[in-house]
Amino acid sequence: MKILVINAGSSSLKYQLIDMQTEEWIAKGICERIGFGGEVSGKTADGRQFDYEVDLKNHTEAFIEVKKALTKGECKVIDSLEEIAAVGHRIVQGGALFNKSVLVTEEVVEGIESLIDLAPLHNAAHIQGIRACQEVFGPDVPEVVVFDNAFHSTMPEASYLFGVPYEYYEKYKVRRYGFHGTSHRFVSAECAKLMGKDIKDLKIVTCHIGNGSSITAVKGGKVLDTSMGLTPLDGFMMGTRSGGIDPSVIIYLQKKEGWTPDETDVVLNKKSGMLGISGVSSDDRDLIAATNAGNHRAELARHMQRYQIRKFIGSYIAAMDGVDAIVFTGGVGENAFDMREHVCNHLSFLGIKIDAAFNSTLVKGKGGEISTPESKVKVYVIPTNEELVIARDTKDIVESL
Repeated sequence: MKILVINAGSSSLKYQLIDMQTEEWIAKGICERIGFGGEVSGKTADGRQFDYEVDLKNHTEAFIEVKKALTKGECKVIDSLEEIAAVGHRIVQGGALFNKSVLVTEEVVEGIESLIDLAPLHNAAHIQGIRACQEVFGPDVPEVVVFDNAFHSTMPEASYLFGVPYEYYEKYKVRRYGFHGTSHRFVSAECAKLMGKDIKDLKIVTCHIGNGSSITAVKGGKVLDTSMGLTPLDGFMMGTRSGGIDPSVIIYLQKKEGWTPDETDVVLNKKSGMLGISGVSSDDRDLIAATNAGNHRAELARHMQRYQIRKFIGSYIAAMDGVDAIVFTGGVGENAFDMREHVCNHLSFLGIKIDAAFNSTLVKGKGGEISTPESKVKVYVIPTNEELVIARDTKDIVESL
């Protein structure tokens, strides 16, 4: 069985074709600048690559290019779309309506649409992706939606409610939802496998660190708490997001600067975090270069983020009353070995000891255990694979039809 995994953004469409017999990807790529130009790039598992510009007016035209990339030319991997058994879509926000992956129906699409206010850029784009897929593939190819927040649906009320009047939860469903759920789900399960234990017997802190970042407390295979909240803005400092801050700071600055709600959103989501503190970049690689060149603010930005990561890890260990393993994943989590070493060295009270030399080798997709045999807590680097989680859910649902 071959499954196509889709992640549609407001002006992009990422795809990955996976052979579910081997669970290995066959081809993957991205359509970018949809609606204002267009560029398509991709590669196949056997090393062929392509990159070209084409006018992409909408997501339907992007899907047509995906079809061409998969079935025609020097980089073709299948003869026709009939070889694709199903399509799985990543959906950022399922709100309180969806706590598991489901087959796409008109009712499901309407439900996703009703949650646009909670994720205006993401959910609207996901709907465009679903509609475009239906148009290109036709009604006979089943589609499944996998929700980014579903894994976090096990959080208890004490974890997901905010300290605002309860009526706002009743009226507007204002609560903590969490994100990166497919990533946290994948790496926590992989961690249990590596440890040779049942995840139901484990307490794991999973750290997805990238341009967007979140940390999750997974107790007995279920989420007890997670750092992102109503939106992906909450938690600790990220690439361009502020993370959680004193709400009075926002009110104070709105009064001083005269910001509208939309302007406030731009500052907190796109101009803050590592970019805002450093004044250099949101990319950790740029910040490393700037730090090495003596830029204090770049160094400060990296230090602040590491400090906040340690605080979240510590608080989640307290929430779970212990920890068996800590996992690093995501673009920064998988590559910034100095960040991993810094964080672990400042958790020495837990009896954590890591092999610094081996840790420094785990970059660019390499994973493994970085804790030493005498370490009282296991520490792993586990490359995430959200697409495989989506494909697995899609396969299970389609086979149950």
